[in-house]
Amino acid sequence: MKRLLLLAWFGLAVASAHASAQSNVRRVEVQFSAGASEANLAGTIKGHQFVDYTVRARSGQSLTVTFKPGNPSAYFNVLPPKSQAALFVGSVSGNRFEGTLPANGMYTIRVYLIRNAARRNETANYTLDVGIADTKAPTTGSGKTMELLGVWFGAASGDTGDMSILRIGP
Repeated sequence: MKRLLLLAWFGLAVASAHASAQSNVRRVEVQFSAGASEANLAGTIKGHQFVDYTVRARSGQSLTVTFKPGNPSAYFNVLPPKSQAALFVGSVSGNRFEGTLPANGMYTIRVYLIRNAARRNETANYTLDVGIADTKAPTTGSGKTMELLGVWFGAASGDTGDMSILRIGP
């Protein structure tokens, strides 16, 4: 009987923690106005809350995110479709991301407070500018594959007619 009660208590504790964690997540689908490829968003987070902004994009499109936080402990990450492994980590790389997307699907821009600020229940107001654009493929150029410290990279250069492009990616 004790074992059954302990198991029931544990199940309730886990369910409660899961429900609490889920209540800290707010999901917002980024909507572009007709004919626009940019959206300007504003929001507030507090403590352990975070906001997941989702945007549908295609492989090869360019995603640009500019983040302006009112609290220096607020950051954003960019997550690819169906993955929690970030393509971009704001606490390491800063408040701007610009990159060519590797896959089709729903990308997530996660806004959050770093752990010490979240524990102090700090608040952050912010603005987030999100843009999606088709990239212009080089019309002429060359490519090469290289290895550095066990990671293979592809590098390609080319000319679109109005600019020269160098692309490097894993």
